[in-house]
Amino acid sequence: METMKLAYWMYAGPAHLGTLRVASSFKNVHAIMHAPLGDDYFNVMRSMLERERDFTPVTASIVDRHVLARGSQEKVVDNIARKDKEERPDLIVLTPTCTSSILQEDLQNFVNRALTLKDSQADVLLADVNHYRVNEFQAADRTLEQIIRFYIEKAKYKKNLQFSKTPKISANILGVFTLGFHNMHDCRELKRLLSDLGIEVNEILPEGGNVTNIQNLPKAHFNIVPYREVGLMTAIYLKNEFQMPYISTTPMGILNTAQFIHEIEMLLKFERTNNLQQTPQQKNFVEQIDSILEKNFQKYINDQTRFVSQAAWFSRSIDCQNLTGKRAVVFGDATHAACITKILACEMGIRVVCSGTYCKHDADWFREQVTGFCDEILITEDHTQVGDMIARLEPAAIFGTQMERHVGKRFDIPCGVISAPVHIQNFPLGYRPFLGYEGTNQIADLVYNSFTLGMEDHLLEIFNGHDTKESVLKSSSNDGSFEWSADALQELSRIPGFVRGKVKRNVEKFARQNNKQCITLEIMFAAKESINA
Repeated sequence: METMKLAYWMYAGPAHLGTLRVASSFKNVHAIMHAPLGDDYFNVMRSMLERERDFTPVTASIVDRHVLARGSQEKVVDNIARKDKEERPDLIVLTPTCTSSILQEDLQNFVNRALTLKDSQADVLLADVNHYRVNEFQAADRTLEQIIRFYIEKAKYKKNLQFSKTPKISANILGVFTLGFHNMHDCRELKRLLSDLGIEVNEILPEGGNVTNIQNLPKAHFNIVPYREVGLMTAIYLKNEFQMPYISTTPMGILNTAQFIHEIEMLLKFERTNNLQQTPQQKNFVEQIDSILEKNFQKYINDQTRFVSQAAWFSRSIDCQNLTGKRAVVFGDATHAACITKILACEMGIRVVCSGTYCKHDADWFREQVTGFCDEILITEDHTQVGDMIARLEPAAIFGTQMERHVGKRFDIPCGVISAPVHIQNFPLGYRPFLGYEGTNQIADLVYNSFTLGMEDHLLEIFNGHDTKESVLKSSSNDGSFEWSADALQELSRIPGFVRGKVKRNVEKFARQNNKQCITLEIMFAAKESINA
């Protein structure tokens, strides 16, 4: 039996956040969260981080003393009816929370009652997530699959499900949603890449999508899941229901992007082989595939790698060679941590001393991906374990979440942020994708700028951080470990800046070995003779 621990930091939030993120990503969908006052911080967080101009479509049905006395049904049903009348949404999602679970509220009964009372066309759905067993990402994955399954079954019942494929080869992009790490930029880059290959985008869900368009999902020829955390359950459901193939390789980095394109090529070749009966529709399908394959995918990969992505050239330049052998730690969600680990190890020659993720539910996949590319693997949700690991390994740079950035500041180790959870500065206004060939440039810049490199180290050593003689004397006189006499400090100030720090450390080491607390001119000369001896 696991013991309950108080957590003041969580990498992945509670389940209701995942449900709210998916619901608020759709257009014209409203979420109602049954929770106490204070749990409605999601609205403020989303508006601030995503810089939304519109109000977040989430309403908190507050649990207060009146609710505890009389029960929640009346209040929840009234909130559903009120939002239905005010917003006229296509769908209202009722989100359970830990509080509603503790109170043992029968929320499904509330939904059923609301459906019998209201007279609109909006659907009402209870998010089917267990708040004690799943985290934010698992709940988001499950909620997206639940909403899509609901509307697919509804379309089947009404017999208006779209089975005919789009005239041109197309794909659905699943799992791009609000508050995702650079998700909007990645989606734009992914659409550009597919357009270059002659493939159209059928639907993007949930971000910016309409639930009324879910019935069009089977019209696409295949699905793309750019992030394992959200969208995989939906892709598996669509494959089982409609035999729709899916690609879950994340096109992050030169090698993974090439692998992603090769998988599309192999998928199209396989589909071409299966459609040689030459019915009119199949004939058109084969012609479409042939026109795409004429582009020569390998030539496209070579051209993009040589002329669009600067990362391949940069990794062979003298600047990037300064990174060879440097030690780094990687930690984040499973998708980003695994991809960044491979990029550092395979594309930039950096030694990854530890790669880790907080996605414990996907630990097996993560281990399979990073084994052989790092010295150690860490699977944990405890940020203190990550901090202890970083302190023990003392890497030259960290690539992680905002928590690892805080750890890096404490240990004076630079950190490049590569995964959620993040601060507002990692929701950039400018175009900064991590996927595709433009993403390789962004990642190369991030990696290179996260290290203190050769010339910078050299200049800092020569000029001692650009300190003046007065500041050197002041810093030396304020050292709490030793007292320096005036003549010793004067002698120290005469030593050239690029070796002054080393001389000071050697003198203090000598004094410590000889139990001397006050460093005089005589001790300095004695230390020098000791070293020369």
